[in-house]
Amino acid sequence: MKLDKAKKRIAKQISKSFDGYPHISLAYFGATADCATEVVVSFMSAEGEAPQQQRFVSTEDVREDETIQSVLVKIIERANANTVTEVAGVAIK
Repeated sequence: MKLDKAKKRIAKQISKSFDGYPHISLAYFGATADCATEVVVSFMSAEGEAPQQQRFVSTEDVREDETIQSVLVKIIERANANTVTEVAGVAIK
């Protein structure tokens, strides 16, 4: 999947309002606010449930990595997520 297409599909899911569970949250982390070298995907299938997390790490910006962005799209699709949220910005580690 092309990088632009993957990013657009993720952005479209994020732009929707809360529509219940399953819920996926994306959080980006990095050494600086300009370069996210890690993304954490949290999955919750029901309210009050402990989230399952998966991390993807790269030496470059994960937001510009075609493989990681394509995997995020596949995770969202396979989880049949009703809600997808993204933590704004890049948290500094």
